[in-house]
Amino acid sequence: MDWMLMPYRRYFDFTGRSRRKEYWMFVLFTTIVTIVCLMIMFAGGLSMDETTQAEPGLLFWVGLILIVLFALGSIIPSIAVQVRRFHDQDKSGWMVLLGLIPYVGGIILFVFMLLEGTKGPNRFGPDPKDPAGAEVFA
Repeated sequence: MDWMLMPYRRYFDFTGRSRRKEYWMFVLFTTIVTIVCLMIMFAGGLSMDETTQAEPGLLFWVGLILIVLFALGSIIPSIAVQVRRFHDQDKSGWMVLLGLIPYVGGIILFVFMLLEGTKGPNRFGPDPKDPAGAEVFA
């Protein structure tokens, strides 16, 4: 759970590096929360009133409000953790903008998020897998 919430603790931190584990656990957390909110929305479903006109129930609106608030609160941490993932690969954080390319941008970002970071320190900071920078067999 610590890895899932780390991007929220580093809310506006666009410096440094993040491991793949931090990114993918954050993605897992946001996916789980989104699914729960969608389940609440679907549980609200459509209710029929006396005029037989279908309209969303109370739970639908509660789920919708929750998912909108969660999405708004997660925009900055999700961009920041992507920037730090690019930093881990010794690439500029501006590469996040590749996601704006129609059709293929998301695929390009997905592939970059799967790639391993550079070993040892790079221009963005020390290796997050080895924060002490110690060599085991030196």
